[in-house]
Amino acid sequence: MEANKLIKETSPYLLQHAYNPVKWYPWGDEALVRAKEENKPIFLSVGYSACHWCHVMAHESFENEEIAQVMNENFINIKLDREERPDIDDIYQKVCQLTTGSGGWPLSVFLTPDQRPFYVGTYFPPLDSYGRPGFGSIVRQLSQAWKEKPHDVESAAENFLNTLKKTESISLPSKLDKSILDEAAVNLLSLGDPTNGGFGHAPKFPNAANLSFMLRYSKVSGISKFQEFVLKTLTKMVNGGIYDQIGGGFHRYSTDSRWLVPHFEKMLYDNALLPLVYAEAYQLTRDGRFLNVIKETLGYVLKEMTSPEGAFYSAQDADSEGEEGKYYVWKKKEVQEILGADSDVFCLYYDIAEGGNFEGHTILNNNINLSTVAFNFGKKESEVNDIIKRCKEKLIVARTKRVPPGRDEKILVSWNALMISAFLKGYRVTEETNFLRAAENCIKFIEQKMTKEGELLHTYKDGQAKLRAYLDDYAYFVNALLDYFEIDPSKKYLNIAIHHANYLLEHFWDENEKSFFFTGDNHEKLIVRTKNIFDLSLPSGNSVATGALLRLYHITQEKKYLDIALKVMESLSTMAAENPFGFGQLLNVIYMYLQKPIEITIMNQDDSEICRYLARKFLPESILVSISKKERLDDLKQLPFFAGKDYDSTKTKIYICKDFTCSLPLETVQEIEKLL
Repeated sequence: MEANKLIKETSPYLLQHAYNPVKWYPWGDEALVRAKEENKPIFLSVGYSACHWCHVMAHESFENEEIAQVMNENFINIKLDREERPDIDDIYQKVCQLTTGSGGWPLSVFLTPDQRPFYVGTYFPPLDSYGRPGFGSIVRQLSQAWKEKPHDVESAAENFLNTLKKTESISLPSKLDKSILDEAAVNLLSLGDPTNGGFGHAPKFPNAANLSFMLRYSKVSGISKFQEFVLKTLTKMVNGGIYDQIGGGFHRYSTDSRWLVPHFEKMLYDNALLPLVYAEAYQLTRDGRFLNVIKETLGYVLKEMTSPEGAFYSAQDADSEGEEGKYYVWKKKEVQEILGADSDVFCLYYDIAEGGNFEGHTILNNNINLSTVAFNFGKKESEVNDIIKRCKEKLIVARTKRVPPGRDEKILVSWNALMISAFLKGYRVTEETNFLRAAENCIKFIEQKMTKEGELLHTYKDGQAKLRAYLDDYAYFVNALLDYFEIDPSKKYLNIAIHHANYLLEHFWDENEKSFFFTGDNHEKLIVRTKNIFDLSLPSGNSVATGALLRLYHITQEKKYLDIALKVMESLSTMAAENPFGFGQLLNVIYMYLQKPIEITIMNQDDSEICRYLARKFLPESILVSISKKERLDDLKQLPFFAGKDYDSTKTKIYICKDFTCSLPLETVQEIEKLL
């Protein structure tokens, strides 16, 4: 079959549709101009490469010759990768949510030639069923309405646009005090599942930022039930099927409330965000299981999701060989053949039974203690642990012989920046230097391959970087650079962080609404310029930028950074208190501001006991910078953060400052513990 216009794109998702009978266009001038010249409506289909239902709709409708013919005759058809163009996706997702009460992918939107929506939905089956119109019927009816009832279409488009514009006003200013944290924490806990952890019922997403906030609130309030809820959630997740028990890493979400049956795709951002909260849980508990999750998850990213150039790929598909989850599930007989005499122990530990727990197969999960298994087989716990470790290694080898899920190998600044932060946090708690190297390599990649004339470019694949970066790209990357600066305080990387932060303030800030736009003032002009303020699967750029600016203020004492951070926090704090589920990351920033950041400087890292103590202590309101040699301090002396601090080449000294008051240099863990 002849290829359509998508064949020249780099996005794996768009290339998946390059040989559809639908005459797809990528988003761009060619398609948009043609729609106006021919006065044809636009059909916009938005998805991403690891999206299961996107594949289903493609197979059912976009590979259907009859449906494709109607689409080609009556519409200009545009395919969009939501990960490449989150700005466009954000606009029409909001329309879908306002209209239908829900959103998601595939997103199916019918637009006027000037990009105003007049009909919207998500997945449509090809034929009418269960009282729902099929996609074939929809394209016929809407093409007829476009020709015969233009006034109705115009009215619908105007209503959609007016409703959309009203949603962009968000400011509800309020003063910042601890009552915001109190109200938010109580409201958030009321949404929690006391039995299985997590929030709400099925489907259940990890929501890492909300868990981090509850750990912070437990610390500031002294109320243990918040921390207990988080630890229960993290334990249930890592024991469940949402966690890949064999290869490490988290699937996107659980389709049930017990974390058992995942939606099997693996997204880079989940495997960046979750190690952060597991690291915090480890700092609080010293529970080796949490440390193991960090090592396995980051190890999975290094093994499966890292490009030869040192950046990180976007996703792995849920499907392989056309079946969802096929790569990850097991039959008991298959496990017995691979493991031999060890299989009985392994099958009991991971709940592998004849009938399985997922379409006749088993998703590995663990709901039994090591001690119980050991007692059952008359073995020591250490023996059982060795057996399980040995068995996992054998199953990994067996699994690599299967057809792997597809991998989306495009590289996004925003998600890579999240991964940089995860590797740096992982390095802090594990001291594994390969995690630090991974972060360094990715920062260098972004600087060398995804930066042009001082501006970030959003996406990279096949040697080509393109598209002006969005708020999330800048905010996450500035935050990641500051994370790196704390571990290796290079003036070079601090200057890069300052440069990108200033770019944010110049091109994304909205003084009227006291928040950041998702796109810069130099981006392509769309029907509205949206804002994204909610922390959901991904933290919002507004929240992350606010936290980064607050940290930059404490390092540089540049008051403009504090002023902007305060304006965002004040404008969104009422909403955050009342609807904390969507503001976990912002609440973490508000917590840091209200607690007044503790500025900790390690001068000379010779005393590994002190360094390890600080790295493994839960100090979420701290800015912890380690100076390893005097030359670094000399480069940074002019910064207020380092003023009055001296380097001693003979011993480790710790300076702790808060609210513009600094301690005398401390030299023992006992002195530090007493002050903290």
